[in-house]
Amino acid sequence: MTKKLILTIFYQFNPWHSSIGGIQTVIRSFIKYAPSEFEVRLVGTGDLASASGVWQEGEVAGRAIQFMPLFPLEDDNVRGLIPTTVKYTTALFGRCLASDFMHFHRIEPSLAALNWSGEKTLFVHNDIAKQMNPATANNGILWQRFSASYFALEGLLVKQFSQIFSCNTESAKFYQQRYPAIANRVAYLKNTVDDEVFYPLDPKQRAQGRKALAQEHNLSEQTRFILFAGRLHPQKDPMLLIRAMATLYIANVHLLIAGDGELKDELRGEISFLGLSNRVTMLGAVGQEKLADLYRVCSVFVLTSVYEGLPLTVLEALACGTPVVTTNCGETPKFLGADSGIVCSERTAVAIADALGKVLHHPENYSASSCVRTAQPYSARTVVSSVYEQMLNRAHQRSA
Repeated sequence: MTKKLILTIFYQFNPWHSSIGGIQTVIRSFIKYAPSEFEVRLVGTGDLASASGVWQEGEVAGRAIQFMPLFPLEDDNVRGLIPTTVKYTTALFGRCLASDFMHFHRIEPSLAALNWSGEKTLFVHNDIAKQMNPATANNGILWQRFSASYFALEGLLVKQFSQIFSCNTESAKFYQQRYPAIANRVAYLKNTVDDEVFYPLDPKQRAQGRKALAQEHNLSEQTRFILFAGRLHPQKDPMLLIRAMATLYIANVHLLIAGDGELKDELRGEISFLGLSNRVTMLGAVGQEKLADLYRVCSVFVLTSVYEGLPLTVLEALACGTPVVTTNCGETPKFLGADSGIVCSERTAVAIADALGKVLHHPENYSASSCVRTAQPYSARTVVSSVYEQMLNRAHQRSA
């Protein structure tokens, strides 16, 4: 029997807890679509009931994996006094988890892996230049205050990677220019959407689903829904969306907010202050299947981020046949067509409300088929399988 190749994925999350996040979704796709030649391991975080620092058997997306929680983490949507990345990186020191292939979704934990053998790949999920710029990043990450230190650390660590994938073309160019000696290792990689999970309904089913959702929330059957899904975090700036709702004067329109995070209480306060309690519902953390159901019956998906890479929620909404309203950030403006959504020219409450109004008043201009067609090139099976095929080829070359 041929020995399987081992892929170890490093990221600070628990795959069995509800957590909306693009990185988590990417990791699940790499687990789900891993070829049979690979054994997949995930080094993450656990809960109080799980033993830390030991391998455990588990199943993610229908695939058996080996899972090692480094420490318990009750809620990965909320920032603590000590950043989770610091805890995670510290917990890796003193261990050797070298394997044939290693995928890192934050660069900091690779500090512990400098001397580990094996092929290492870094995934960059945001426009790093904007993320590190205090003028544009809305206090999204702690490193903004210490950008010189971050880039010094990055310069030390980045050369160990055989590949650096970015889902944002501007970020890929940034790395190629900043590190010319390894520019050939940097590449743009599409983010992905799993069309086995995210797919549209026919018009009749969609209408029935919308009415059922309205009944569930004790609203008029004529209600149309706007959906936001993501972490309640300064990067996503959900406060801006609430202020946009205050200027959106359309009857029987209701905003659903799926997600959790540090801005939860502040957001609730703003909803109450603006008198929007009967027009906005906060759902909390929502699992993937429930989120897919929401995409399929909502009239429009909205994203008000300060910066992005290529947000998976946009691809998921489109794959479910739902048009998108987004701020002008990340990769989305480069592929979102006039028949699948609107990119706001300004990141203001008025501009967002105006764009939402256009979609709600003229749904015929944003057909489900156009939305689905826009998302098709980002199929998870296609993109992930291509990455694995390249990994297998390199493994065969090394063993030849």
